[in-house]
Amino acid sequence: MGKALITGCGGVASVAIHKCCQNSDVFSEILIASRTVAKCDTLKAKLSGGETVIHTAQVDADDTAQMIALIESFKPDVVLNLALPYQDLTIMEACLATRTPYVDTANYEPRDTAKFEYSCQWAYHDRFKAAGITALLGSGFDPGVTGVFSAYALKHHFDEIHEIDILDANGGDHGYPFATNFNPEINIREVTAKGSYWENGQWIETEPMEIKRTYDFKGIGPKDMYLLHHEELESLAKNIPGIRRIRFFMTFGQSYLTHLKCLENVGMTSIEPVMYEGRPIIPLQFLKAVLPDPASLGPRTVGKTNIGCIFMGVKDGKPKTYYLYNICDHQASYREVGSQAISYTTGVPAMIGAMLVMTGAWSRPGVCNVEQFDPDPFMEALNRWGLPWQEDFNPVLVD
Repeated sequence: MGKALITGCGGVASVAIHKCCQNSDVFSEILIASRTVAKCDTLKAKLSGGETVIHTAQVDADDTAQMIALIESFKPDVVLNLALPYQDLTIMEACLATRTPYVDTANYEPRDTAKFEYSCQWAYHDRFKAAGITALLGSGFDPGVTGVFSAYALKHHFDEIHEIDILDANGGDHGYPFATNFNPEINIREVTAKGSYWENGQWIETEPMEIKRTYDFKGIGPKDMYLLHHEELESLAKNIPGIRRIRFFMTFGQSYLTHLKCLENVGMTSIEPVMYEGRPIIPLQFLKAVLPDPASLGPRTVGKTNIGCIFMGVKDGKPKTYYLYNICDHQASYREVGSQAISYTTGVPAMIGAMLVMTGAWSRPGVCNVEQFDPDPFMEALNRWGLPWQEDFNPVLVD
């Protein structure tokens, strides 16, 4: 039994906190810390009465000194960072200063540049190693479970994996003409960026949404999907030996794409300041303020998600294909924890990653991605805590 400090109180954090409370044998105490402490107090009131003791605190996660003071006062066994990706580095600095293990779900993004890559966090490896503590990066679903799936496939089903296609399908319907399933600012920055994939030792860049495929997803049906850049491509290209190609595809409906293109054409997706009534504003941040809050989508979203990896490689000298995936139901997620499946599929792995680091099941001083650890305890925990996986030994491949 141990203590976890959880930064952030949005949709993903809410799921992770629910799951920590369900897992009270491991999480005896949690501290929920956010810039808006009222949100933390509301969640505490909802979850109090169980065996996990819940505390709340106000903190500006952009301020390393505040984070250090909070960690020193609570003395957690792990910090689970579910704040915005902009704050990864300040929280990592605080963990180094206090010698506290660190876990997150998404890699660092600078506020003023629409890009995301692991290099800024990987640069902390030697410092975390010298401090003797683990920093576990990307313990969500994608990144996160997709990396664990890759490690599991390599351990149990392949001698070499040559190609990986990561497929992220959301068959949910929330009824709005346009809304994002997670933080609008982060979501729109991600999907409007140039795409890329790894092939034969180099990155190949594409225009946004340039490459489109259609795939028939179990539990959902045929969906149009588009090639994007995604951070786990970077870590898997580095950590899976013999890999020749890795691609990431995500599904989007036509209404979403039409609205997004219109907003992009009039400058509303820009992160460059514009003057409005004598003061600068960021158009994308203003757009975030007027779009539906992703946390409000739970009660109105119906349908399922299907996220997984198709692997192509060799076993015992023979070609082999293998598909690992999870299907998650939006309404079942809402009934259990009050959130739709997008938050659920990220929040559950966040709790699992924190659990494995806190208990020492995953322990390696330095900065590591999930695929660098033994996948088996994580795979077992997925089945136990609400994200059971399925496998297909003869999948339809993506051309």
